[in-house]
Amino acid sequence: MKRSDFYYDLPEELIARYPLEDRTASRMLCLDGGNGRVRHRQFTDLLEELDPNDLVVFNNTRVIPARLWAHKPTGGQVEILIERVLGEDQCLAHLRASKTPKPGSELLLTQSRGGESTNASLRVEEREGDLFHLAAQGNQSLMELLETLGHMPLPPYLQRDDEDLDRERYQTVYGKCEGAVAAPTAGLHFSDTFMHRLKEIGIDIGFITLHVGAGTFQPVRADDVEDHKMHAEWLEVDAQLCQQVAAAQRRGGRVVAVGTTVVRALETAATSGSLQPFTGDSDIFIYPGCEFRVIDALVTNFHLPESTLIMLIAAFAGREAVLAAYESAVDQKYRFFSYGDAMFVTAPRAN
Repeated sequence: MKRSDFYYDLPEELIARYPLEDRTASRMLCLDGGNGRVRHRQFTDLLEELDPNDLVVFNNTRVIPARLWAHKPTGGQVEILIERVLGEDQCLAHLRASKTPKPGSELLLTQSRGGESTNASLRVEEREGDLFHLAAQGNQSLMELLETLGHMPLPPYLQRDDEDLDRERYQTVYGKCEGAVAAPTAGLHFSDTFMHRLKEIGIDIGFITLHVGAGTFQPVRADDVEDHKMHAEWLEVDAQLCQQVAAAQRRGGRVVAVGTTVVRALETAATSGSLQPFTGDSDIFIYPGCEFRVIDALVTNFHLPESTLIMLIAAFAGREAVLAAYESAVDQKYRFFSYGDAMFVTAPRAN
């Protein structure tokens, strides 16, 4: 299976660079993975697509202001993107600089790109593959530095710096566990009022935690899909959620994942054949041919061509059906990517 098998042509003007004023105002393309049927609806119609027996699972991770700007003592500018917080003062990060900083060197933090240095800094401890182990210096913890100097890590395809509105809108209303450096964007469509409406109509709601890493934006470079090495992300599926899934299945309801991160978490926790509590890293790569053990339906956004995320959707609903649905979305001028419109995808329950 080739990477090019997941390509589609997207006009640049369909990339949503800003969110809509109302979180729930997006459109929603409904795709039946069983027969490829496409319907065009509004996101608020999701209430009609769900059944009271269903369980809807959300990712309660919260995005940290993970992008920092700095310069070396010699003056060279450095862009820092935190990949993972390791403790009060430590982290793993991606660095972008004209010349790679050496272990032991100091990165002087600034308020903005090219700004004046502050009294805060990070020390480069060592390099770990593509990442750098950094340590906060001085009296402030790493999280305190991020709160005062960090910027929201918007995806590169938005082609803009973060703004004040992104502090709220590049964040789900239910996120509470800090640690993600990218938003679980399917959840951005849900408002507090909409969450309340789900409960009012009797929908059971559950949560997993998966701290989305910057690797989610890394392109697939291998021509053969099977040769791609997936990035690892930390996740937790607890015993309560496992019980909720079992109860939904007993009553004949569907397990509806809000976002590909929920799919990754639940399918990781079910690799033994049945869903079990799981805490730790996962580098699961889901592409056509993979078996789904837990998920029956999926709320998601539109994803980049040739990305691991569109491959996951294709695995769930069928490659040809997904690409045809994307073509229809382009024709209908849907808004694409993180701040864009939604899809509701269903598929026959896995045996």
